[in-house]
Amino acid sequence: MHGLIGLLRMISGSARDLAPIVIVVAFFQLAVLQQPIPDMWNIVGGICLVLIGLTLFVQGLEMALFPIGEGMAEAFAHKGSLAWLLAFAFALGFGTTAAEPALTAVAAEAARIAAAAGVVADNQEARDSYAFYLRLTVAISVGFALVVGVFRIIKGWPVHYLIIGGYAGVVVMTIFAPADIIGIAYDSGGVTTSTITVPLVTALGVGLAQIIRGRNPLTDGFGLIAFASLTPMIFVMGFGMIWAM
Repeated sequence: MHGLIGLLRMISGSARDLAPIVIVVAFFQLAVLQQPIPDMWNIVGGICLVLIGLTLFVQGLEMALFPIGEGMAEAFAHKGSLAWLLAFAFALGFGTTAAEPALTAVAAEAARIAAAAGVVADNQEARDSYAFYLRLTVAISVGFALVVGVFRIIKGWPVHYLIIGGYAGVVVMTIFAPADIIGIAYDSGGVTTSTITVPLVTALGVGLAQIIRGRNPLTDGFGLIAFASLTPMIFVMGFGMIWAM
């Protein structure tokens, strides 16, 4: 009985999260466009599937990904090896980003557009190579971002100085980067912080700040996602500059 009540509570919470999207789409479809909703029952069924998927996803985060990230951060901190902790941070950033479905989709679309624009040869091998190296660049950049972010937590550096300096670097790189890579670079910063990366990276930062004496999980544990969004822009613009040579 308690399990059923808990499940219903989780579903109702997901329904509240999903409701604004449904309301907005329905309002503009019916009140502004004044057209009936096409394939009504298919859409209703799809919404139900999204509701179930969202509920299971959030529950999975709470049961697995957050505890894994916090637990491993605590274990590496107790181990007392800075090198292994930084290696774990890099591997976590690289692995989660390489596995991001959004990044795979954006890289493939970027390769297709680049081929159409004549930036790369218009054949499957060239497109696949461009997409692969773009994904690799973004994954390395996020790994580097987590190394910097973890080192910041350990040293207690203020996060805003690093963020301001990083975005100053983005502005400078934008001046010199090829025009066809700038938009891709800016979007790469967003697609890296998606369903797989965010929970594990957040858990890593919070778990590390909880275990290190003198650190506050609220002020020191967060901020890693900002680094993960920032560094891909710089690295991808650098990738575009090298590819154009």
